[in-house]
Formats: sequence, C-alpha cells, structure tokens
Amino acid sequence: MDKKIGGIVNLLMEDYAKGRVIDENKMFAYPDKDVVIDILEKLKVVIYPGYYRNSNYRTYTVRNNISILLEDIIFNLMRQTAIVLRYAPKYENADAGFIESESERITFAFLETIPKIREYIETDIQAFYEGDPAAYNKDEIICTYPGLYAIFSNRIAHELFLLGVPLIPRIMTEHAHSLTGIDIHPGTTIGKYFFIDHGTGIVIGETTEIGNNVKIYQGVTLGALSTRGGQNLRGKSATRRSATT
Repeated sequence: MDKKIGGIVNLLMEDYAKGRVIDENKMFAYPDKDVVIDILEKLKVVIYPGYYRNSNYRTYTVRNNISILLEDIIFNLMRQTAIVLRYAPKYENADAGFIESESERITFAFLETIPKIREYIETDIQAFYEGDPAAYNKDEIICTYPGLYAIFSNRIAHELFLLGVPLIPRIMTEHAHSLTGIDIHPGTTIGKYFFIDHGTGIVIGETTEIGNNVKIYQGVTLGALSTRGGQNLRGKSATRRSATT
C-alpha cells in the first residue's frame, strides 16, 4: 500500500511541475475564505447590534460588544487586505511597508462607511415590509429573508470594491450567493429602498446601476445576457433600473 501511495504522489508531483495556472502554489498569497466570511458575519452584528451577537464574547453593553468586534474585524480585514492588494496592478511591486499602511488606510476608510451602509439597509428593510404582504414584522425580515442578506452582503462588498480591494468583495458576495441563490456582483451600484422578492435565480452584473425604489422578482438577470465577447465586454455592459422589475 505504501508503495502504491508513493507512486501516486510521484505522479502528482510530476503533474504539478507543468507550470499551468492550476499548478501555482498561492497558499500564502491568497485570502482565507473562512476568515473573510467570518468578517462578513461579524459585520452583520455591527450593522444589526440589537439582533445578533457573537457567542464567543461575554459583554454587557452594546459599546463593549462593538468595540471587541471592531478590534477583531480590523485585525483580520487588514491582514486579508494586505494579502489581496498584490492582485491590484498598482500594488504589484510595492514594498511590504507600503502594503501594510495601505491595508490600514483602506480598512479604516471602509469602517467609516458603515453608517451609510446602515442608512441604506434601513430603507431596504422598509421596502421589504411595504412590498411583501406576507411579512408580519421587520424582525422577521431581518432574521429570515434571504433577499435582505444578499443585499446586506452586497452593500458591504460594494464599499470594499469601491476602495479597490481585490478578491475579498467577490468572496463575500459569492458566499451570499451560495446561501441565497442570489448572485449580485460587488461592482453593482444599488440605490435606496431595494427589495428582492423571493430571489432565487437572480443575477445582477458588475456594471448594473439600480436606482431607488426598485423591486426585483426571482429569475431575473440584469446585465449582459451573452458573454460571447469574453474579456472584451469588461466594463461595457451597463444596465440601469429605476422601477419594479
């Protein structure tokens, strides 16, 4: 058995040496998805401080809880951002000190957008409540509606996207996609009072611009319907919506 296993290992080592994309070793140059998702979940507590809590911490006031959460978010977001900045051309050859200072700058710039994110999400909750006769109360919407979770994740990811952070925003929105069936690119611009009804099968592309007071039903695609142009379509397929879809 050991000989057979050794033979397979040798076979794989030879295969790994072919120099293809799938052969690259980026174990320490790629963000940790679990950490990124944990950051997203901790930000959910920050966005909704009275609805969620982190069971790892025992705190007795909102201020103490948020302070502890923010320290954790800052530490991990700075580390993950420092890793992914190398994927942006402007940072490709930057020294470690500059990368570290930029990751700190970006992290705090993002955190300063949280009040804006909360302002927009408050309007989204109102849109859900007014638009869905099956919603008994807003608590039910916050705790159970997949559409709101997808919007929350996108609003977080979009701010990081605007700050030029590679990879991390997409990890966040793809996590929400895997949970909800709603695929919103972090580059999508979304106005206030956005309501996703049901949501399964919704796809919203990077260059889509959604105005205020928009409702989208399941099975809707906004953006390019054909990708035959491949990379030639990058940034060119804009879609604007300002009414119910």
